[in-house]
Amino acid sequence: MNLSGNLYHKTQLDFAYNNNCIEESTITLDETASIYDSETILANKNKVIVLKDAIETKNHFSLFKYMLDTIDDELSIDMIKKYHFILKNGTLTDSEKEWFNVGEYKKKKNFVGNIVTSSPSNVAKDMNDLLNWYYKIPKKTIEEIIEFHVRFERINPFQDGTGRVGRMIMFRECLYNNIMTFYIEDRNKEFYIRGIKEYQLNNEKGYLIDTCLNSQDNYEKMVNYFLEEKD
Repeated sequence: MNLSGNLYHKTQLDFAYNNNCIEESTITLDETASIYDSETILANKNKVIVLKDAIETKNHFSLFKYMLDTIDDELSIDMIKKYHFILKNGTLTDSEKEWFNVGEYKKKKNFVGNIVTSSPSNVAKDMNDLLNWYYKIPKKTIEEIIEFHVRFERINPFQDGTGRVGRMIMFRECLYNNIMTFYIEDRNKEFYIRGIKEYQLNNEKGYLIDTCLNSQDNYEKMVNYFLEEKD
């Protein structure tokens, strides 16, 4: 509806800000709102605006809209690659590098923390295996969506942007499976990172699941605020 101040508007702003902030974006919440509402950035003479961060913020709005526009379609490899393309397209320092491969799997090895990810030569097979495992689950729960996220992050299929794409997939898959959705807030970043590490290295699932459930509770409160009847 392009209606200012509604649930869609609030979700766009908060999700973009928090999802990018987890990845060290320099764009503040006020600047995120300015980019969304007027496609401008509030100027501050004491701050240098990082163009890449601003473009990724705007791209995140487009990605969220695309996610909703395709919500009735089953998750697929092509959809996941499209997510990455929308997020990273036009980010100059990234998209202009041929090896960066925007919208396609990584060409160079990478790692997250001290966790070794899939090598470029194995990504396609690992991603197909992941989707095949996921498709076989008849009725998906939030725990299985989180499990998908952990496996996806372990593969780390893209040169950069995997985390934001992965968290968008979690949001989407909750909606697709009629589960109250959520996004990870920046204030829970350290709990989220610890949760993924414990899940991947020690198969300790509780930390990440608890963090996600806390974020789910917070989002549900916001949803209820917008949906409750007004006098």
